[in-house]
Amino acid sequence: MTGFGRGESSSNGFQITVELKTLNSRYLDISTRVPKSIQHHEFNIKEQIQEKLSRGKVHVNVNVEKTKNASPDITYNSDLVQAYGKMLEQMRLLAGIKQPVTIQDILVFDEIFENQEEDAEEIKSIWNCTMLAMDDALDHLNEMRTQEGKELKNDLFNQISDISDMLKNVEGLSAKRAPEIREKLQSRIKTMIVDEKIDAERMEMEIALMVDKMDINEEIIRLQSHLKFFLEALENDEPVGRRLNFLCQEISRELNTIGAKANDSTIAHHIVLGKEKLEQIREQVQNIE
Repeated sequence: MTGFGRGESSSNGFQITVELKTLNSRYLDISTRVPKSIQHHEFNIKEQIQEKLSRGKVHVNVNVEKTKNASPDITYNSDLVQAYGKMLEQMRLLAGIKQPVTIQDILVFDEIFENQEEDAEEIKSIWNCTMLAMDDALDHLNEMRTQEGKELKNDLFNQISDISDMLKNVEGLSAKRAPEIREKLQSRIKTMIVDEKIDAERMEMEIALMVDKMDINEEIIRLQSHLKFFLEALENDEPVGRRLNFLCQEISRELNTIGAKANDSTIAHHIVLGKEKLEQIREQVQNIE
């Protein structure tokens, strides 16, 4: 399911922002973009997400900013500052320059500055804030996904109801067909056989077998059961995406069997409509966790 969540947390001069974006996917696929200082926690980030998500392509972006009260990211090399200062003072004397050496003269040397590495306490503080921000982002993400889920639920309920209504029409048509099929078969056999010694009981048995092969009552019952389980799954608070996907396969199998066995144009038309509805359901099920 698609969604977006954002969470923030701050401590010890650091402001952490976590953004989560999800796209539809049959499986859980997590990609992360985190600062170097907490890259070794990437596995922990994925574990934290897996506790609340089970499907979807998830993009994670963690951003770390220092607040005004934080220490700067760079420091200076005191030995180089002294060396450059001494060198400039000597050059001033040799050149006969009266003006004293100033800080601006020393700042032209980039080598005096060094990146200040974060210490263990800072890294710990960043990670703790990241976990808090991640929880906040996940909560906001799931709020959005829950709202989308409610809309999907209503749509799927309507689609399943349409298939159920179609099945009732097919069931009614099927109930009327058995006597008609029997009568047509008897008429055809009588016109083809001129022998007056025909075994009436044997003929009746053969007709019964042929009618039974064309009977779709068993498939209708199984399909009704699948539709019932589908609606029950929609009311479940647990993740049901994979279960719904399996039920779609079973519904498709029964629809195909009914269409093949019925050998009736009117029933076939209803089955085609049912398959169209099912195809729409399949697309929606891919979005459900």
